Amino acid sequence: MNDILVKQIIEAALMAADAALNIDRLMQLFKLDDEIPARDQIKAVIKTLQEECEGRGVELKRVASGYRYQTRSDVQPWVARLWQEKPPRYTRALLETLSLIVYRQPITRGEIEEVRGVGVSSQIIKTLLEREWVRVIGHKEVPGRPALYGSTKQFLDYFNLKSLDELPSLAELMDLDQVHPELDLPEPEVDEKVQLRVVTDDGEIADTNETRH
Repeated sequence: MNDILVKQIIEAALMAADAALNIDRLMQLFKLDDEIPARDQIKAVIKTLQEECEGRGVELKRVASGYRYQTRSDVQPWVARLWQEKPPRYTRALLETLSLIVYRQPITRGEIEEVRGVGVSSQIIKTLLEREWVRVIGHKEVPGRPALYGSTKQFLDYFNLKSLDELPSLAELMDLDQVHPELDLPEPEVDEKVQLRVVTDDGEIADTNETRH
């Protein structure tokens, strides 16, 4: 099969797909053909398609689940006007919980509460599970066998990451407003002062007084 046809098929598949496609999935497109492209040929086609996106409003991005076409971030605000619905708004409590799961996984709900210094509502865990950003990856061998939570490929895909290695340091996440601009966090109402336990880069837990919402 010639390179031009392979390129057209892969480009069309990536544009039509509703999720990222990895190399194995792309190779399955040709499994009924007499001549199946080699992995290196498909990788070369993807590289060519990525180069052709330079200077355009879309890019062919590699994320955890594979490759996908997406809007470039610098033009996304204009493209977003096509939809009237605003992005979901998440509370700081939810983002703190998500951050602890991602950075300290595997971790139990009780361990999250110990670090945050406050309880974690069932609705927060439910939301993270429904979004498929976290999943139960096992149970801790202690009385009650609490669930252990970890992050998913869907989490990495949503935040445009290939792996957890691309995450910013914990110090960079101290301001949760910077986690992702699309989260559009509301300004919370101040109701009390509590002690927040923050995990530092070296794994130590430091206590700090912070306004909770």
